[in-house]
Amino acid sequence: MDFGFTAEDEAFRTEARAWLAEHVDSEQDRRTWERTLGKAGWIGLGWPEGGFGNRTAGLTRQVVWAEEYARSGAPVRSGHIGEKLLAPTLIAHGSDEQKGRFLPPIAAGEELWCQGYSEPGAGSDLAGVRTSAVREGAEFRISGQKIWTSLAHEADWCFVLARTEVGSRRHHGLSFLLVPMDQPGRIEVRPIRQMTGTSDFNEVFFDGARARVEHLVGGEGRGWQVAMSLLGFERGVSTLAQQIGFAQELTEVVRGALRSGAAGDPVVRERIVRLWAELRVMRWNALRTLGGSGDPGAPSVAKLLWANWHQRLGELAVLVRGAGAAVSGSDWSASASYELDPDQHLFLFSRADTIYGGSDQVQRNIIAERVLGLPREPKGVV
Repeated sequence: MDFGFTAEDEAFRTEARAWLAEHVDSEQDRRTWERTLGKAGWIGLGWPEGGFGNRTAGLTRQVVWAEEYARSGAPVRSGHIGEKLLAPTLIAHGSDEQKGRFLPPIAAGEELWCQGYSEPGAGSDLAGVRTSAVREGAEFRISGQKIWTSLAHEADWCFVLARTEVGSRRHHGLSFLLVPMDQPGRIEVRPIRQMTGTSDFNEVFFDGARARVEHLVGGEGRGWQVAMSLLGFERGVSTLAQQIGFAQELTEVVRGALRSGAAGDPVVRERIVRLWAELRVMRWNALRTLGGSGDPGAPSVAKLLWANWHQRLGELAVLVRGAGAAVSGSDWSASASYELDPDQHLFLFSRADTIYGGSDQVQRNIIAERVLGLPREPKGVV
């Protein structure tokens, strides 16, 4: 496909690059950075015009912005869940009142969101959700537990998939609710310490938390349809920005191999070249998907490609370092914090790549059932 950039796109690239060079500040906290982006109109480029405070841009310029952002060294976004997941879902399924209430604060960087999907025993198998929401007058009362909730410790709101029909099973009887996180005594967030030493994910406990009826998206009992629509937005333009980051990591691995002398090993050189070639293939596949390939399995193929690629990159990063890669640069004990260098962090964090965002097994099932037309996997069989 032809996915070239026009002269106007390149002018936009120059503008974006200059703005980022002027405003990126390593000392700025992430919430303040979101407001800085919002004030300049950089949040919500792909949204339609509607007076939400965002610029509007076509697909190629969204790609330009995503790539320049990744190259700039700007902070990891805290607002991407609201901007990239919830906002497109509200645009597709929300009422005018919901769009008017929630889109402007997202565009301004004023309200941050987290995603209340996965639960203990219902991670990749999202239809197994057990969190309940009982309607009581003008509110729903929510009880249950969510897990692996990214940024819940920072979020102002959470979109929650909950069971609103008593006795319902699987994807029936679910609803999609917008829940304020500032409910002391009703919502508890517990950070999960990862083997990287950080806590990007959380457990979230709902004990009678409240959500207003007007914050039900898509209608009661239609949560599954809304939730699946949201997941369809998860792997879009941001995939290309992710690949810019991957390329930067690969460059650092090559530098490490040159420093250690591992680049003299023909097997290491072959692995580096293979990773470089596969990264190019992932880019072409992402562009093909963005161009409207119509392939229902494309998001699953992309997830399988990058997750396994990134794991192999992490393995190579520590391999070229040798035995020293197993040693921490700081003193630590089981009860103390410790610091990892970039190679160690890459290796440890990438172990989760094939699990979060839909495990490899789930992605393969989607491809088998929805693309190849193979029989559905029996449920409940061990």
